Amino acid sequence: MVKIAITGKGGVGKTTLSGTLARSLAHDGYDVLAIDADSDMNLASAIGITDPPRPLTDYKDMIDERAGQEGGMFKYNPKVDDVVDNYGAVGPDNVKMLVMGTVEKGGSGCMCPASAFLRALLRHVVLKDDSALIMDMEAGIEHLGRGTTRGIDLMIVVVEPGRRSLETAARIKELSEGIGIKHLAAVISKGTSADMRPYLEELGIRVLGEIPYSQEFVRADLEGIAPIDLGGNGIQAIEDIKENMLAMIDGFEE
Repeated sequence: MVKIAITGKGGVGKTTLSGTLARSLAHDGYDVLAIDADSDMNLASAIGITDPPRPLTDYKDMIDERAGQEGGMFKYNPKVDDVVDNYGAVGPDNVKMLVMGTVEKGGSGCMCPASAFLRALLRHVVLKDDSALIMDMEAGIEHLGRGTTRGIDLMIVVVEPGRRSLETAARIKELSEGIGIKHLAAVISKGTSADMRPYLEELGIRVLGEIPYSQEFVRADLEGIAPIDLGGNGIQAIEDIKENMLAMIDGFEE
């Protein structure tokens, strides 16, 4: 089964990639679950869902009931196996979707019922759910930890030409290694492989392909339409990236 996390700094096109991959995998016959784990929470429009689900962190009473305990403690394994069905949405091509939401943190970080609940949910969808999983992450990949990454096949970092994007890629590589993610790849957005490939290879990150600037993507964003429903050369590029991604994952299993 395909389990993918997609990350990168804001504005590079990772949400467009995430939503389009989710729909494309569904076209291929996969049962797809897409999770919006970015604080901007724009994945629904990239999939084509006009009425997105509420962020899970909005359900404070449910989370406290399932993950909280007296004295400020929390349960490490709260009930989460019904969350996709009861708190998600179903979009075009039967793509299922959840929105994680954000956890308010104190000065030293939060390990609270909400954080425990979200981590337990990710462990479940990564390790026990049979769906193909696409996670649209923040650059900080804060929702992930060692308990949630054992089943992730590949983390994809979306980069655009520029030093800051490469610095983000290097940071993500360091973070992913620290939590046990074995396989990392890159997608180049708004540029060419010739510009970026040498730098990414120096970081030890394999390039899956590139997404050119696309007027259709601009139009889709302005009109609130899923990019895959408009088509164009950008979508074909993502289709090619998908095939390279699946081939790369197949290679891990050999």
